[in-house]
Amino acid sequence: MMNLEAFRNLPHAISLLGMSGVGKTTLSKALRSSANWYHYSADYRIGTRYLSEPILDNIKYKIMAMDDQFVANLLRSDSIFIAHNISVDNLEPVSTFLGMYGDPALGGLDKEDFLERQELYRRGEVQSMRDVPHFIRKAWNIYECNCFVNDASGSLCEIVTPDDPADPVIKALTDHTLLLYIQADAGAEEALKERARTHPKPLFYNPEFIEPKLAGMPEGGEGVDPIGFARPLFPELLEFRKPRYSSMAQSFGVSIKAAELFGPNSDQTPSADAFVEIVHRALRREVQCNPNGAATFERYLKACAGRAAYRQGAGA
Repeated sequence: MMNLEAFRNLPHAISLLGMSGVGKTTLSKALRSSANWYHYSADYRIGTRYLSEPILDNIKYKIMAMDDQFVANLLRSDSIFIAHNISVDNLEPVSTFLGMYGDPALGGLDKEDFLERQELYRRGEVQSMRDVPHFIRKAWNIYECNCFVNDASGSLCEIVTPDDPADPVIKALTDHTLLLYIQADAGAEEALKERARTHPKPLFYNPEFIEPKLAGMPEGGEGVDPIGFARPLFPELLEFRKPRYSSMAQSFGVSIKAAELFGPNSDQTPSADAFVEIVHRALRREVQCNPNGAATFERYLKACAGRAAYRQGAGA
């Protein structure tokens, strides 16, 4: 097993897995601001590249539906234009577009529109993960960021076959990054559930999970409160996702308790050096306890060596 000092000096690229709200973005922002890690946000990439046009079309549709001819005529004559303001710190346009199933009169989407947007998001998420190798190179070539963190969506485990090494998303990530699953402990899970109960938000759902929930519901969503429909889904979604995350980590990566990263009260964000040390410790555990641990470690070392060789060649 490589010692900690040698491990620190690797050109790291780590993909963070875990439920929305477990701390992936908080950690990624800290690594970016304190140690110049490149922060690749899956939802930012999805919103600005793969859902940009549908998001803007939806905004224009909403404006036209207001029946304000003054604004409508300005749009039709290209006298004004609409632009979203998606940023790593503001992903609201993505969430708003994804929407919730329910009565349109209550702000919901009918079943057809809801499922269509779910599929558009799924395609965007798949492609955003397959873009990771390109952005690892871009992070170095343009910004000279030595290390890279992939702030993956909470639904990553739902767009893959979790134990299939040939899955195109899993292959793109494991060939170039280390999968790090941040496990929420019981207290963190309860906090996530409480947040989802008080502030439910649009989410992507695997068809295997959501289609039974929609069975028998009105096609047009008539009479269905979108918040009321979404609120009880999160605890079940958490249980649906956990074995999928665990399978990915067991087969191809490492697992770590959220408390090991963020402290027992989830209020401590590790420095870059501390984070790398925690990852090294987690890898050492996997090598000792997981039958796939040695292969995971060797694959990651190979990816780091490939990055180092590429950079040396690019600078020659």
